[in-house]
Amino acid sequence: MPKDVVRRWIAERDALLRQHGVVPGPHWKARLAQLPRTVQQRLQWTLTERWDNDLDACHGACVLRQPELAEIVYRSFLHFNGERYVITDFVIMPNHVHLLAAFPTEQAMLDQCTSWQRYTAMQINRRRQQRGAFWQEEGFDHLVRSPQHFEYYRRYIAENPAKAHLRPGEYRRYSRV
Repeated sequence: MPKDVVRRWIAERDALLRQHGVVPGPHWKARLAQLPRTVQQRLQWTLTERWDNDLDACHGACVLRQPELAEIVYRSFLHFNGERYVITDFVIMPNHVHLLAAFPTEQAMLDQCTSWQRYTAMQINRRRQQRGAFWQEEGFDHLVRSPQHFEYYRRYIAENPAKAHLRPGEYRRYSRV
């Protein structure tokens, strides 16, 4: 995401947090966790929806629109599938990725995400003859708590390219089912 889009999103997030008595800053998530559960969920939903809308607007370079670069991410995700984790669905959008997977532990998830980011960044930067960071730091993760929740995310991933008005070839999708 371009810096101006991220800055705008952070400003909107901070204004929304202040409206609910949460002081923005490095520990805003911990402060948010002190609010009633229904308020937390509503705020998280609003923040996620706004971020997703910005992602779907395809801001930035949209490097992953190039099939050969999206293929690097695609193959990386599937490399240890069934061994270290189980992937049910993912979609590689021009400027972001949605992934639905199960891991044996939270630490295994964190380690694998770091591994994917390092490997794919190195491979993509090499192909583009560039250096430096490729992925943005902050990701959004969600714990799936019910079969309904699981199906919601599966549908979201499946429908995301259409929501972003992408044509075939501008994204890469995988579904185990």
